[in-house]
Amino acid sequence: MKVRTVSVLAAALLGLTAHSALAESKIGFVNSDRVMREAVPAVRAQQRLEKEFERRDQELQRMAADLQAMQEELERGGLTMSESDRRNKERAFNDLNRDFQRKQREFREDLNQRRNEELATVLDKANEAVKKIAESEKFDIIFQEAVYFSPRIDITDKVIKVLSEGR
Repeated sequence: MKVRTVSVLAAALLGLTAHSALAESKIGFVNSDRVMREAVPAVRAQQRLEKEFERRDQELQRMAADLQAMQEELERGGLTMSESDRRNKERAFNDLNRDFQRKQREFREDLNQRRNEELATVLDKANEAVKKIAESEKFDIIFQEAVYFSPRIDITDKVIKVLSEGR
């Protein structure tokens, strides 16, 4: 009976100590998605990507419009065209469609690769900003993923500000 009482007392003291340590801990949360949308380096990265891929995107849009026009022409005049004209137009349509799909796939692959490169750079800068804030404000832990977080511990605005100032 005495051993049991001591065990219960020890467990209560441990729980109290753990609760006390937790109460003294400083916890923060950063919404990474918001940082990647709103921080100046992220916005600039997005603008660089748009500028870099603008010409290729316009070319794909022109090709799509050409394909649409060729398809409409085939649908309108397909029955009245000679067999050889129809076959030639269908062949030209298929060739252009294949070329369009290839260029579209290459465009997506190149864009994804460049986006990943740009975002990795922004993420590195964001992590540096989080570490600076954590050290200067004496945080014990800062989370970037959470099912729920209190706005009281959200330091996302501070991270965006540090990134925007370029510190």
